[in-house]
Amino acid sequence: MIGPSSSHTAGAVRLSMLAKNVAGQPIKAVVFKLYNSFAKTYQGHGTDRGLVAGLLGLNVDDDRVPEAFERARQQGLVFSFEPQPNQPSYPPNTVLFDMTLEDGEQLQVLGHSLGGGKVYISRINEYKVSLQGEYPTLVMFYHDEPGMIWQTTRIIAEAGINIASLVCARKHKGEEAFMAICLDHLLDPESVQAIAQIGNVYAVRNVDKIV
Repeated sequence: MIGPSSSHTAGAVRLSMLAKNVAGQPIKAVVFKLYNSFAKTYQGHGTDRGLVAGLLGLNVDDDRVPEAFERARQQGLVFSFEPQPNQPSYPPNTVLFDMTLEDGEQLQVLGHSLGGGKVYISRINEYKVSLQGEYPTLVMFYHDEPGMIWQTTRIIAEAGINIASLVCARKHKGEEAFMAICLDHLLDPESVQAIAQIGNVYAVRNVDKIV
């Protein structure tokens, strides 16, 4: 840990690790939009380096965390920090990851650090979620129509994996929808591909837990 607060340093690293897992592919550029306490102290408390380190796959106890900026530039990751106005509805240590992925996709992930290294993600793009990195989680975007949940869970069951929890949401009936399925084990690539090939599935992410 490189700063004086576990929520500002360890939490920042772990939160970025989870955001990286949500992205599921290399990240070309990211704008860290910082809220509340993060916005006020991100430079002095090591939050900035922790956030970059997590996206590079460095863990909390990695000696290379202080060198995160230099390593990111060497790897071609473009990053910047934008402190935002105070947002009382957010927890004190909040960051919005505004990411550009390798394939050009824009992905926004809203995350929070709660102290003691505990973190959670509350929003992916415009969808409310609750990801804490404790379980491998299948995240998918799809067109809302009957049978989508059944088809998805059938493939998971055929892979022999138990579902811990399932959350789904939609903008409006018959429009874009979102599903997050927490699993006892990470789903195998073949099953993920089978789910991706279900009709009207826009994107699937196999989000591993963080250690």
